[in-house]
Amino acid sequence: MPELAVRPTEIPGLLVLDLPLHGDDRGWFKENWQRTKMTALGLPDFGPVQHSVAFNAAAGVTRGFHAEPWDKLVSLASGRVFGAWVDLRAGDGFGRVVSVELGPDTAVFVPRGVANSYQTLEHGTVYSYLVNEHWSREATAEYTYLNLADESVAVAWPIPLAEATISAADAAHPRLADVRPMEPLRTVIVGANGQLGRALQALLPGAELLDLPAFDCSDVATVDAYLWRGVGTIVNAAAYTAVDVAETPEGRRACWAANVTGVANLCRVAAAHRATLVHISSDYVFDGTAELHTEDEGFSPLGVYGQTKAAGDALVGQLARHYLVRTSWVIGDGRNFVRTMADLAARGVRPTVVDDQFGRLTFTTDLAAGIVHLSGSGAPFGTYNLTNSGPVQTWCDIARDVFELTGRSREDVGATSTEDYNAGKASAPRPRHSTLDLTKLAGAGFEPPPAAARLAEYLTRRA
Repeated sequence: MPELAVRPTEIPGLLVLDLPLHGDDRGWFKENWQRTKMTALGLPDFGPVQHSVAFNAAAGVTRGFHAEPWDKLVSLASGRVFGAWVDLRAGDGFGRVVSVELGPDTAVFVPRGVANSYQTLEHGTVYSYLVNEHWSREATAEYTYLNLADESVAVAWPIPLAEATISAADAAHPRLADVRPMEPLRTVIVGANGQLGRALQALLPGAELLDLPAFDCSDVATVDAYLWRGVGTIVNAAAYTAVDVAETPEGRRACWAANVTGVANLCRVAAAHRATLVHISSDYVFDGTAELHTEDEGFSPLGVYGQTKAAGDALVGQLARHYLVRTSWVIGDGRNFVRTMADLAARGVRPTVVDDQFGRLTFTTDLAAGIVHLSGSGAPFGTYNLTNSGPVQTWCDIARDVFELTGRSREDVGATSTEDYNAGKASAPRPRHSTLDLTKLAGAGFEPPPAAARLAEYLTRRA
């Protein structure tokens, strides 16, 4: 008896499944959908929500080509069919064709945007469809169609189309030259106007942009009103980051709303629509006692901001499809430590900066590039540390670098302890060590440049 197998085809994502039939003199039994076994062999965990059955009484019934805005697993309960599939997704594979004969012992996984067509070869054929969207008449407006007789695809139908049973609608579909390709799933950037959001916009020019005040992810009604259907990736670059204000009663509520309630709402819609959620985390989920933080270190936040980020991380970690990107000391297009030091240098000020907090800068251009790499390269889902590379520094070291690069003396920056700097101030506790281990990120194929090189470029552009 053949074993269960999942085989690729020349169309990316179109998979053929060999289904063992367990039979005796009474008939046969098969596992038509077995999530654990099939996903282990490479079938996507596509999350079916509807099961439909179709019956064709006679041989020669031919339907298609229909490219649908969802994934589906097609199999037979009885009969045999000739199946043909054409890639109608935008891209280099547009127009590629694959054909397979199907019986009860064969199934095909058809990804979104690949057009399918079936011709019955036996009377009394029964199809079974598992799909991961609920069918509706409105959804058919999103279909893309191809004519069964298209000359460029040139499918070798076992029963000539002139002798087949074809609906008037299918007979009227356009030739390949006139087909509208199905566009890829959409990407949404939440927090699009922040430092990271602006860097992401430059790398994801077609993304949909959401931010306050029009879109508040902590408001359930606002989140539910958005059209999430057709969204493949949600990048959550929104966060409450006023670390010191978060320790106040009002700030605490606002921080929890944005960093926990808002994240919970995005997790809910990502799960419902099988979207990948990319969420930005922080070194503040740790207490900083470890000198180097790995992705699997347990949470130990010191203050309210860190507590909310840890809670958000725990929520995101429950999603099957997620990238949790942990970063630190972010520098981008907006108010930040480097800009403040450069302004002080230009004004002739001699600041005093803490020299007992350790970490690495993260420039938003590289943070955004790493996010795009992870979400677009097929890297395994999970948590990744992402900062710039290079030696570990203190804030005082970085301030002195800024002064030197802008023409001032390094000696113009004084050093102090965190305890002395915060004396008499209402300040949130901060981790002593914020350095993140980048080994897992490198294993995923992304190695960010040294922070020192990016700092020099940043100050040159600003000059």
